[in-house]
Amino acid sequence: MIAIIDYEAGNLTSVERAIRSLGRECVVTDSPDVIRGADRVIFPGVGQAGSAMANLKRTGLDQVIQNAFHSGKPFLGICLGTQIILTHSQEYDTRCLGLLQGEVKLFPSGMKDGTGTAVKIPHMGWNRIEIIKEHPVLDGLTPDDEYYFVHSYHPADARQDQVLATCSYGEVTFPVILGYRNLISAQFHPEKSGKAGLRLLDNFCRWQPC
Repeated sequence: MIAIIDYEAGNLTSVERAIRSLGRECVVTDSPDVIRGADRVIFPGVGQAGSAMANLKRTGLDQVIQNAFHSGKPFLGICLGTQIILTHSQEYDTRCLGLLQGEVKLFPSGMKDGTGTAVKIPHMGWNRIEIIKEHPVLDGLTPDDEYYFVHSYHPADARQDQVLATCSYGEVTFPVILGYRNLISAQFHPEKSGKAGLRLLDNFCRWQPC
């Protein structure tokens, strides 16, 4: 069974629907006992880092997530869930969970693309990514696949050996998929990214970390 962590950060229904479409059992939950008993954990989210961390601390889910990661069970972070597993976010100067080293930074204003056209913030829409390291959860993904993004802040300063893929937006190239031991995370929304996103989720459901 897959536990989808509910910490009032939104976007839970679409994740649940995507996992169920793959024929997998899952539950949206804020119960420490359910999360501890799950075979896999998904840590999704849409919202602000400060309020999300406040909710996690208020409910004690910050420690539950730490324990889930250290237990060795497969763990997937999505969007805000990817940012909060890092050390610190510029958004409201938020101290995050620190499962992986890294900073979360705001896209700079006034960015332009390669043609000199101004790009909008938030980064919203479909983009390709560049996979730079092989990983079982990325099996079958191709350079032509596109993924759906909605974010104003992005991972930065991650350990290079933990960066599995990058994305370029405007003048910024940032880590978009991170992986370490039993954890993998994506800044984009696989549950909203069509066949490629479902392939990633299906790979995660099958993944057995060493």
